[in-house]
Amino acid sequence: MFRQQEQKPQEPIRCGGLSDAKKADCETQAVIEEVRGDVENKLEKKLDSYDAVSYKTQIVAGTNYFVKVNAGDEYIHLRIFAPLPCSGNPKELAALQRGKAAEDEITYFE
Repeated sequence: MFRQQEQKPQEPIRCGGLSDAKKADCETQAVIEEVRGDVENKLEKKLDSYDAVSYKTQIVAGTNYFVKVNAGDEYIHLRIFAPLPCSGNPKELAALQRGKAAEDEITYFE
C-alpha cells in the first residue's frame, strides 16, 4: 500500500512581501561577503567586524535580502539583490542604512 510521506510545513512564499525575520546562518554570511567591498566603499572605511545577525527576504524577479549586520561599532542594515540564478549576474548591494541598534527591526527600505 502506498503511504504519502508527511510534508513539513514551510513558510509560504509571499511574492513582494517581506518574510519573517530569521537568524542568520553561514549562507546569509556568504551573501553579505559577496558585497563586502561595496559596503566598505559606501561606508568609506574597512570593517574589522562584519557579521550577519538576522535577515528577511523578499521574492521579486530574484530575491532581496534585508540583513542586519554587526559592523563592530555600529549595526547596519543591507538590502542585497540576488538575481535569478539563470541570469548569471552577481548579487549587488542595493541599499544600506547606518546608525542601527541591535534591537532595531529589519524593515523594507529603498
